[in-house]
Amino acid sequence: MGTGLSHFRGFVAESFRDEGRVEGRLEGRAEDILRILEVRGVAVPDEARQRISSCTDLAVLDVWFERAVTAPTADAVFDGG
Repeated sequence: MGTGLSHFRGFVAESFRDEGRVEGRLEGRAEDILRILEVRGVAVPDEARQRISSCTDLAVLDVWFERAVTAPTADAVFDGG
């Protein structure tokens, strides 16, 4: 006889799946930013690399991604300069 918890298990599993997707998108976007800077020959100090890699706000990473395309320095990625 079932316990009637299959729906709850499905909800929990889906929540973990969604969380994994978000984490994957965050990691992927951070890697993209670092790769763009690397390909462009922009030096990325350890502090900047850590800041990018540990960011948990996808909207911020999207802004940094766009800035990385033309930023002359890693600091310019953060401040838009």
